Amino acid sequence: MNPESHSQPVDLFVVGGGINGTGIARDAVGRGLSVALCEKDDLAQGTSSRSGKLVHGGLRYLEYYEFRLVREALIEREVLLESAPHIIWPMRFVLPHSKRDRPAWLVRLGLFLYDHLGGRKRLPATRALNLRSAPEGEPLKQNFAKGFEYSDCWVDDARLVLLNALDAGERGATIMTHTRFEGATRTGEHWYITLRQSGGKSIQVQAKALINAAGPWVNDIIDDISQATSNRRVRLVKGSHIIVRKFWQGDQAYLLQNADKRVLFINPYETNYALIGTTDIPQAGSPDSAQVDPAEVNYLLDTVNEYFVTQLSPADVINSFTGVRPLYDDNADNPSAVTRDYVFDLDPASGPTAGGAPLLSVFGGKITTFRKLAEHALDQLQPWFPAMQSPWTAKATLPGGDIENANFESFLKESARRYPWLDSDTLHHLCRCYGNRISIVIGSAGSAKQLGENFGQSFYEAEARYLIKHEWARSADDILQRRTKHGLHLTIEQRNHFAAWCEGKLAQAS
Repeated sequence: MNPESHSQPVDLFVVGGGINGTGIARDAVGRGLSVALCEKDDLAQGTSSRSGKLVHGGLRYLEYYEFRLVREALIEREVLLESAPHIIWPMRFVLPHSKRDRPAWLVRLGLFLYDHLGGRKRLPATRALNLRSAPEGEPLKQNFAKGFEYSDCWVDDARLVLLNALDAGERGATIMTHTRFEGATRTGEHWYITLRQSGGKSIQVQAKALINAAGPWVNDIIDDISQATSNRRVRLVKGSHIIVRKFWQGDQAYLLQNADKRVLFINPYETNYALIGTTDIPQAGSPDSAQVDPAEVNYLLDTVNEYFVTQLSPADVINSFTGVRPLYDDNADNPSAVTRDYVFDLDPASGPTAGGAPLLSVFGGKITTFRKLAEHALDQLQPWFPAMQSPWTAKATLPGGDIENANFESFLKESARRYPWLDSDTLHHLCRCYGNRISIVIGSAGSAKQLGENFGQSFYEAEARYLIKHEWARSADDILQRRTKHGLHLTIEQRNHFAAWCEGKLAQAS
């Protein structure tokens, strides 16, 4: 497909390379539509790589009576676990109970609903814990005697976006990264779209339908579309996370109830680290300007220190990041109470009979429900594409996820037999990131030396070359921060060396 061609317009053009945009592109191309997508930066560079990295139903949303959203998210949790068992896996969460917080009976009721609303199949049920005798209570202060343990799932959020884009691209979609949407004009049954690449080149594209999935920038995109308006708005809420050294034994995560009724997650991260978040702070100004404030760091640390024996200070923070969540503005006073549900704005709302190519804007959403959001978005456009095929993603695996019985541990053991020369850390990393596409990354190599230069730890040249060739990597940060988490494990000298190597390889390829 040639995105510069006026004579052969695409059926669908998607603005936004986050989880919603790539999910929609993947679903649409699998239904027989021709699709193109643009992203002004790297895929998942915004909100979709700066989440709490959980596929979860949203236990606390029950408190706001978001039963439909929680049920949909819990059902999707099972679907996604089957579709990508290499980047999504079960995790147990320990919820210590404090008498000053929600009553124990209310917590128990919420967990009962959480276990049963979504037809849980693969994940173990909730159980009560005596924190003074259970090993999960050992890192906690002695005044927390009672607790609960429940199930949700971990996800590599940035790779989830990449895998959706990869699947869409391999099915025929055109994925244009570092390509900014500059405007669109509706002329009859087509959109005439203007794009600009990072090098300055202007591109003109025709499309029969336009989807605005720009997340925090959704209203900005509407402003750039000729004669487009919307009464809907997104409410920008900043959520910050910090990374510290892991300070407890075991694979369990912790969910803490704060005095302000917010909850905090303390999750195992990259083996030796802990990911702590998140805050809920209204974001003023451009989403691009969002930064982690020292007050947010202190807020997170103070909550952890209230519950855990190990006391943390700002000096323990190894890294931090913030993401701007584009929540649909439902006029809630409390940022934590703003709905995590999604809403569509369709123009023309009355369908094809009104004339004119459709524009569909997406407001809100959460990473767990992206696949259903994509289905519902395409349902909205069905009247314009009556020959569009049926939904298909519920039973489909994402690239690398075609693992027998979705059993990652068995796959890991089989990979160890297949590649006995790989050390266990490198093998685990490659299996987790690429699933059964590990064979493409490794290629014909029969030894570690044949993987090329080692940039440190489990990071070899073969992996970097794969990411540049197959996954739109255009910079060292694309690789070290999003497609992998190698940047967390390398020294400054190693990161700088890889950046120089990467710059040279990309210059050769251009």
